[in-house]
Amino acid sequence: MASDASFAVALISGGLDSMVAAALARESGFRLLALSVDYNQRHRVELAAARRIASALGAERHVVLPLDLSAFGGSALTADITVPKSGVAPGIPVTYVPARNTIFLSLALGWAEAAGARDLFIGVNALDYSGYPDCRPEFISAFQALAELATKAGVEGAPFRIHAPLQHMTKADIAREAARLGLDAGLSWSCYDPAPGGLHCGLCDSCRLRQRGFAEAGLIDPTAYAARP
Repeated sequence: MASDASFAVALISGGLDSMVAAALARESGFRLLALSVDYNQRHRVELAAARRIASALGAERHVVLPLDLSAFGGSALTADITVPKSGVAPGIPVTYVPARNTIFLSLALGWAEAAGARDLFIGVNALDYSGYPDCRPEFISAFQALAELATKAGVEGAPFRIHAPLQHMTKADIAREAARLGLDAGLSWSCYDPAPGGLHCGLCDSCRLRQRGFAEAGLIDPTAYAARP
């Protein structure tokens, strides 16, 4: 692809947060290059959601990159570890995938440099997901500094910008933003442990946060859950 600074690489997992972040990139006037990673995650159904979202947002290219992180394990999403269903607890949860956002942003950075793009969008959120170290503002700013040092473009004075537009939003804020942008939230997938019949389990941390977000926003939750807390 020819160099074109009007492009932005958006990490699209298939979840609500990444959908809203990518839609905000589009609203800002960027042409979208969508990147999803097939890391052999327990909830691989999210990749189908990522494809739906990339198509709905008019991404000019969508790459689903295979990178089997289950070879490393270390997470309930990549190993035979039970996904917690008893409620959101303090601390770093077992659904944390070691260095996942560092890996994903590195991949997005490589594509951005190859494509001549200077902007990367990621849907991390520090309020609802404060247990994840790679969702913190300090991480995002540190990675942006790294990108400047680690790339030909950065060294030559064309630095990258890492956009985390949902960083300080609550899940309710994100649900409202999806509505404002005219997005179909039903295209997205949040559940860490899918139930039979294509249902969200309703009890994992991600399902609980999704339900709470729509409820606090006063919006209809389009999600089909197998159970509710």
